[in-house]
Amino acid sequence: MDRATMMSSLVASGNDTPSQQVAELAAELGLPAADLLVVAGHPVPAQLLPPERDARVMRQFAYRVSYCDHAQLAALEAFVRSLPRLAAPEPPSVPPAWPGRRPAETRLAAVLGALIRNRGFGIRELPFMGLSLSTLYGMVWRCDPGPHRRQQLSALAGPLGWPLPDLFAVAGEPYSQARCCTATTSGGSSPRPSP
Repeated sequence: MDRATMMSSLVASGNDTPSQQVAELAAELGLPAADLLVVAGHPVPAQLLPPERDARVMRQFAYRVSYCDHAQLAALEAFVRSLPRLAAPEPPSVPPAWPGRRPAETRLAAVLGALIRNRGFGIRELPFMGLSLSTLYGMVWRCDPGPHRRQQLSALAGPLGWPLPDLFAVAGEPYSQARCCTATTSGGSSPRPSP
């Protein structure tokens, strides 16, 4: 079974798959267990949720990272990976807040919002990706099929750390590398001015 079929199957009937098996599949696919549990419709255990974070600090970090080119991002990743591993923080006493302004009304919106929440972000803490805040809030509220949904998912895949074909499979969107790689991001926002 290919990855896209596995993802689609998890979205459709993941509740029938035991949580432990979903976590094992996540390791096999190279995805965070918390993310695949969300896709399968299982609750995420507290120990897999991110620690509490200061939203203001996260927003400032995301803003600065938005200006990094590929070499700078690679250097930042290498630096973070070189830091000593500390003991795992205590699981949060309260799960991270829902990133949207309203509860999700569609399954895909619920999955996207939970994937963002699994990273400890709110919408305003996401790095700039060419989408307006209203578009991002809309994605975690409804995320209905539309002419721009493929471009929106393409923009969101990077900050989530998800392979684009996997995210498309979760959304029920057909994936074609030729069409996706030439797509431009849409959402009504203009690029940030240079610092």
